[in-house]
Amino acid sequence: MADFLLSAPVGAHKKKHIVGRGSGSGSGTTSGRGNKGQQSRSGGRTYVGFEGGQMPLYRRIAQRGFSNYLYKKEYAVFNLCDLEPKYADGETVNRETLLAKGLLKKKSFLIKILGDGDITKKVTVAVDKVSASAREKIQKAGGTVAVAAVTEKAKA
Repeated sequence: MADFLLSAPVGAHKKKHIVGRGSGSGSGTTSGRGNKGQQSRSGGRTYVGFEGGQMPLYRRIAQRGFSNYLYKKEYAVFNLCDLEPKYADGETVNRETLLAKGLLKKKSFLIKILGDGDITKKVTVAVDKVSASAREKIQKAGGTVAVAAVTEKAKA
């Protein structure tokens, strides 16, 4: 019967080393931190890029160019092959239905539909962006595409 029991290999379970439990433990008094100094104190760490008080490199180098990071738009991307099994004939594809069907994880994302795969159902698509191939396939299946007004302003 003992042949069938599973067991961890020797050395797999190591006892946690607890510091500051007396000099007999081997890690008492200074608890393995050495004597005095910044590193021996609680909270005694510096930030990433700290150079001992010298002006850090990331502040010495001039800031050049433009970063679009602040204005970046994040899109949740869906292909037609993702929508085909989840939607029935006559349904609307929008933020609320995508959330309800578990396809969209975050409300904050903008939504874009791409044309990978085919769609046979007549659906109404009301999202932020639709690719040209997806628009063509949706309309070919008898559906309609309504793109949000926010995106239209950005194009103008």
